[in-house]
Amino acid sequence: MPHRHSWPLRRALAALVLAVLALALAGCGREGSPPVKGPRANELPQYPVAENFRLPDSPTWVKAKRRGHLVIGVKEDQPYLGEKDPASGRYTGFDIEIARMMSAALGFPPHTIEFKTIASANRETALQNGQIDLYVGTYTINAKRKRLVGFAGPYYMAGQSLLVRTDEKDIRGPQDLAGKRVCSAAGSTPFQRIQTDYPKAILVSYDTYSVCVDNLLTYQVAAVTTDDAILLGYAAKVPDELKVVGTPFSKEPYGIGVPRGDTALRLALDNALAEAEKNGSWKKAYDATLGLSGVPAPKPPPIDRYPAA
Repeated sequence: MPHRHSWPLRRALAALVLAVLALALAGCGREGSPPVKGPRANELPQYPVAENFRLPDSPTWVKAKRRGHLVIGVKEDQPYLGEKDPASGRYTGFDIEIARMMSAALGFPPHTIEFKTIASANRETALQNGQIDLYVGTYTINAKRKRLVGFAGPYYMAGQSLLVRTDEKDIRGPQDLAGKRVCSAAGSTPFQRIQTDYPKAILVSYDTYSVCVDNLLTYQVAAVTTDDAILLGYAAKVPDELKVVGTPFSKEPYGIGVPRGDTALRLALDNALAEAEKNGSWKKAYDATLGLSGVPAPKPPPIDRYPAA
């Protein structure tokens, strides 16, 4: 006759096994966003450091020269744009490559950069109080922000787009979202644009895009929407499972944030971006990062050399 405590014991053991399996699956990266998977270091471009470079009219550059390196604000959770490997602490992505090439152009070896993760809401404050010298992190140039900080560039023209599973055949653009569950970040501009312009879509929101992507991979939503550059990063991680469809339906020019009054630094960065586009470094950086999504490098947008305020 079985012991009277055997059934509760079996249930406890079963629960333990399920918990272990759940942890194992989470370790494989299915829980949340796809796992960190950056480009190999030997596949990234090398940027020659400008010799005898001087920019005495830039207080930011002079301070960095005394320090011996640049402090650059970035994102750490955007695949193939700005992502930090929690194990190694290494930052990778297209924005990180833009930061590295700008450092070299200003006379600082890229390996000396001190990267600081700065949340979007704190970008202007970090530049204004001198916490960082530059900011490179999907930073859209607009008139409101220009009143607070300066912008070099733009170096990339992003636009709102759609991320779907590779087996999705019915969604080719926002016009196909009627009756579909679409995920975006709560309160974001992309969320509001879908809500206003495509009201027949069924909107789902979370605090982070990684949760949206997890919901997409597990068939809980039909699409994720935000800037195409961010979506391309997710697609590059799991190209057999995710793809970006259609053409962008907004314009988001990404710029390099600098302290507002430092016109000399802003114009020097504009020159460096123009040279990187001319000599092929910009395209090599794209190909090694966002290009892994399978989307070829676009033509860089015209640089806006606006006058000092």
